[in-house]
Formats: sequence, structure tokens, C-alpha cells
Amino acid sequence: MLIILAFILLFHVAAAILLFVATIHNAWWVVSPAGRDVIYADLWYSCNSTCYPVENSHTADAAFLQIVQATMILATILCCVSLFVFILQLFKLQQGDRFVFTAVIELLASLCIMIAASVYSAQNKRFHVASLQEGSYGSSYVLAWISFSMTLISGLMYLVLRKRK
Repeated sequence: MLIILAFILLFHVAAAILLFVATIHNAWWVVSPAGRDVIYADLWYSCNSTCYPVENSHTADAAFLQIVQATMILATILCCVSLFVFILQLFKLQQGDRFVFTAVIELLASLCIMIAASVYSAQNKRFHVASLQEGSYGSSYVLAWISFSMTLISGLMYLVLRKRK
């Protein structure tokens, strides 16, 4: 049982690390114009050799971007909280109890990631300026979907996990 708990803990930590990288790293959207530097855009900045904030990110036209920003931050916080709660429950639960509270928090984090990545998929051309619309999804976008599946699997593992001798 100790090996299973160690595996689940490592899986959860890996999902949290991927989630942090997906939220912070500047590669949600990649534009490579011919003969110019590659431009990387994330949820806050667009960068080639210098970085500048996403234009009009505070307006109603970019409300979808604000949804993605908020849900990714919330997902990161929930994933860290569920890891902390898991460690607390590991020592505090009676034998045979389930890690339901940890599972619920982890599944909420997974839902937030899914909402953020789905909204970004559907609305990314709305909040990018015209020069950035002819791009493709970057590595952080892919990491967001990978962290979604990892947190979903982690949450489901917590639902079926029982504390045994």
C-alpha cells in the first residue's frame, strides 16, 4: 500500500508541476511570420525579443482571456490545496476511510483546467491582435490538456483509494 501511496503522491506532484508550467510559461500561442522572430503569446504577455502585455486584455473584448487566466490560477491553487489535504488526510484518517475531500478538490481543479483550455480553444482569435491570429497552439496549451487528464486521473484515483494496513 505504501508503494501505491507513493505513486499517487508522485503522480499528483507531476500534475501540479505541469499545471504550474502551463500557467506560467509563455507558449500558449505561437506565431512564426516569415523572415521574422517567432512570437510567443501566453495568457498575459506576447514576446519575441521583448515582451509586451496582451493588448486590450482589460476590455470586454478580452473577457474570455480573463476567464482563462482566472480558471488556470484557480486550478493551480486547487491542485496545491488538494495535495496539502491529501498529506493531512494520510495521517489523520481512520483506517478504511476514503480520500473523498481530496478527490473533490482535485476534480474541481481538473474541471477548471478543462474550462480554461476549452475557452482558449474556442475564443483565442477574439483576444489576439490581427498580426497574431495566424498562429498555432503552443506547448503550454498542450501541457494544460495533459495536466487536465492527469488531475482527472488523480482525482479518480483518490475516489477509489482506501487507507489500509
